[in-house]
This record gives sequence, structure tokens and C-alpha cells, in this order.
Amino acid sequence: MPTAVLFDVDGTLVDSVDLHAQAWRKALARFGHELPYEAVRSQIGKGADQLLPAFLSPVELRSYGEELESWRGDLYRREYLPLVRPFPRVRQLLQRIRRGGARVALASSSRREELAVYVGVLGVGDLLDAATTADDVDRSKPSPDVFVACLRRLGVPAHHAVAVGDSPCDAESAADAGVRTVGLLCGGFDPDQLRASGVVALYSDPSDLFERFEASPLAQDEDSGRPWA
Repeated sequence: MPTAVLFDVDGTLVDSVDLHAQAWRKALARFGHELPYEAVRSQIGKGADQLLPAFLSPVELRSYGEELESWRGDLYRREYLPLVRPFPRVRQLLQRIRRGGARVALASSSRREELAVYVGVLGVGDLLDAATTADDVDRSKPSPDVFVACLRRLGVPAHHAVAVGDSPCDAESAADAGVRTVGLLCGGFDPDQLRASGVVALYSDPSDLFERFEASPLAQDEDSGRPWA
């Protein structure tokens, strides 16, 4: 049974994947890289340090990678961040987890400033025990660093935690940190890709997970299947 539940945020708790994709596509185009929307969208979930190498050469990264990232960040915060909305029943889901005795944390590839806005939009600041962002680690997802840092802050062993995320890189990142992942489809990623990345269960969105909570990995003992609350 989990002692802690570690949530990704973009595409998992807030509807922001397409907004991020639009911002990245505009930024890449500004620096001479016209790319198909789906090619950019498929990389969302990664931090800039992991996303940009998918599209820029090492020479391009050294030449203008930081400038591109900065321009994209300003654009996202100015034009897209105000459009972010929460998925339904996130607060109820987090309250249910805490009633069962588990701790709740956020493990995100977003920047600290963006995460603060998300927490406000979600209205869950009082339900969080910890949060880590791309600003807290050297490498963002799919590196395990964000999850490892989050577990360290909580003081919880990896095998006592469950992650919840919407993208294959969430599952890969958590797995490399030794954490099982529950997948959500609300981020728009392919279910087969999520299964291939190792998710242990799939739900439509936070509301679906809340509705089916008692039978989910968040409420069941992994070995016996007995509810933990």
C-alpha cells in the first residue's frame, strides 16, 4: 500500500499539454525550425533540457538553445499560462488519498513559477506535502531526478510510493526511480504507448480515478489486494 502518491501536473492535473505544444512550436519556428504540431506535442512532458535535443543539433543548442528556451518560457507565461484549467475532481482525489493516510506530492518538469500558478488554479496548496520542479534538479523527465528528489523530500522509499502521470516519459522517469505509475489518458497520449512504458493501470482522468479509487493501485495493497483505507 502506498505511503505517498507523486503526481505529475501538466496533462495529469491541469489541461496544459496542447498549450505547451503551441508555445514550443512557435518558439522553435521563431528560431528557424518549422515542425509538425504532433512532432512537438509528442515531446511534451519533458523539460527543456530533454525536449530541445530532440529538435536541435548540439551546435544549435550551444548557439541559441538557452535563448530559445527563455523566449518560449516568456511566451508561455504571457499567453498560455492564463488559459490553463484544472481537470475535474482533482481536489476530491487528493483529499481521498490523504484520508487514507498517504502523503501527496507534485513531481513536475515545469518551472517553479509555473507550478505555483497551477497549484493556485487547482486550489490544492493545503493538501500538498512536497513538490519538486525542473528548477530543483539537473535533469528533467524522463530522467528520474524529479521523482528521486521528491521521494527524498518526503523521506519515503520508492517502493512505498505510486506515481500518477499522463505521458510515457512520466512512467519511464518514475520506473527509473523505482516507483510504479498509474496512467491517465487526459493528456492525450496513446494508451498503447503508456502501457508499453510500464503503467500498472489506466484511467481517463482524475475524476475517473476518483470514481474507481477503491479498486485502484492507490487504495490496494500490491500483494494482497486489501484496501489500505
